[in-house]
Amino acid sequence: MRTGPRRAPRAESNRSEATPPARAAARPARAYESVRIGDLTRQERHERAQQRSRALALRVGIAVGVAAVLLVAFLVLRSSSVFSIDNVSVKGVEHLTSTEMAQLAGVPAGATLLDVDAGAIERRIKRNAWVKSVSVSRGFPHTLNIDVVERTVAAVVEVPAADARTTKLWAISSDRLWLMPIPAKGTEAAAATSAKVYEDADAALHITDVPFGTTAAIGQMCTDSNVLNALGIVDGMTTDLAKRVKSVSAAGEEETVLILDNGVEIAFGKAEHIRDKERVVLKILEENEGKVSYINVRSVSKPTWRAVA
Repeated sequence: MRTGPRRAPRAESNRSEATPPARAAARPARAYESVRIGDLTRQERHERAQQRSRALALRVGIAVGVAAVLLVAFLVLRSSSVFSIDNVSVKGVEHLTSTEMAQLAGVPAGATLLDVDAGAIERRIKRNAWVKSVSVSRGFPHTLNIDVVERTVAAVVEVPAADARTTKLWAISSDRLWLMPIPAKGTEAAAATSAKVYEDADAALHITDVPFGTTAAIGQMCTDSNVLNALGIVDGMTTDLAKRVKSVSAAGEEETVLILDNGVEIAFGKAEHIRDKERVVLKILEENEGKVSYINVRSVSKPTWRAVA
């Protein structure tokens, strides 16, 4: 047996356990995280919501800024002369004088198109009985426009005075509203009245013989049955006979008498069976042209007539 000092065993080369190169040792280890798809979706929604919120806040801020600028500009211009009312344009008015319109409109001195109360002007003008409708608009830079639709005169009614000895002429509209008492020509009141009032009054139907106790008031609806009956008859006619009726005696509904332009009197009675009565009258006038002075159609089935004396 061989004796002697033992040799140290040689180190075995093991490449798999060798130390990696320095370049590889310096490379940092990668970190991986596990994120669920649901977490990503929530995060995206959150980020989008924040973006929308920021965008909305920006728009609101811009809008508020613009509104503030406009408000300041409005307040400055409102009382300035930039949009002062230098002209008032009135259309559709014939029965009211310019003085009456100025009083009704009541546009304040120094008013501008921005501070004028158009609604208040409309309400004041609408209080006048002649005015059926009105609209007020602004015509920049300096004009206020007033457009009026007036009522039309349907008839002039001789209303008995309180003393029962005289009568007062009253204009009544097609919608049965008392418009105004018509001043006697040549008076001071007549001088302040539009010439159109007299023109229409002369051409309108006249209703006479209204019983004592009939009352009229400006801007009030007519409630007198005799006057309403007379108007109803003429309104209900469908032929040219209506144009030939110049006046109506309205002493009572049954006693209503129409007077034609040639002087023929027609005892018409109540405003019923109007077309039938109208047809009978026209037939009698046609068959007896120039010979008739009076026709009675109160009972349309039994008409009578009287010849010229």
